Amino acid sequence: MNTPVAVPPAAARPNVDAGELARFSALAHHWWDPDSVFGTLHQLNPLRLAWIEAATGGLAGKRVVDVGCGGGILSEAMAGRGAAVLGIDLADKPLGVARLHKLESGAVVDYRLVAAEALAAEAPGQFDVVTCMEMLEHVPDPASTIAACAALVKPGGTVVLSTINRNPKSYLLAVVGAEYVLGLLPRGTHDYAKFVRPAEVSAWARRCGLAVAALEGFAYNPLARTFRLSADISVNYLVALHRPHDG
Repeated sequence: MNTPVAVPPAAARPNVDAGELARFSALAHHWWDPDSVFGTLHQLNPLRLAWIEAATGGLAGKRVVDVGCGGGILSEAMAGRGAAVLGIDLADKPLGVARLHKLESGAVVDYRLVAAEALAAEAPGQFDVVTCMEMLEHVPDPASTIAACAALVKPGGTVVLSTINRNPKSYLLAVVGAEYVLGLLPRGTHDYAKFVRPAEVSAWARRCGLAVAALEGFAYNPLARTFRLSADISVNYLVALHRPHDG
């Protein structure tokens, strides 16, 4: 029999970096501008959405929580595929942008200002799919975030994460290249020390009763300025984690 996933205890300190919140809050008004600093997210979103659908067997009719939803780019896209989506974040200004945009777009998405750990204690095992995209490299304790995601997902459900690998190549491309050479992101967006290796994600996931089901990377063409899915996981990568059925 599988051991039920333990709900992570409430942390003495919130699993959030105040500097990161301030940075994303200051940029919140740019969230839905594809020509802004969030242009990379707009480019990646169709690839992320297609990969999530493939990893989960489709989103239609499923209950999804988007952890670290920001301004709601992915949340709205998943809702458009028929999912009942709750987007959560700890940055109030991006959530305000998300709420405003859904009024304009008509997207059926709920948003809440709540930590993943707090929601996991409130609603364990309530979601078919949990997504947490481009967030692990911005929190003090990524293992705690993964534990919360594991607690939130139903038995038989899927957790989908995306983050940045930690190695010399990722430093050159994701920090030096993206921030200082190509200007795809504002300087200081990423802290190399916070990048997360796939082996670390896998180890943290196993402790929470999750198994790696799929792993794939993103490749960037600097000439065409386009992304594609790739077997190369040395820089940006996606991972799908499956929670087995209990019993």
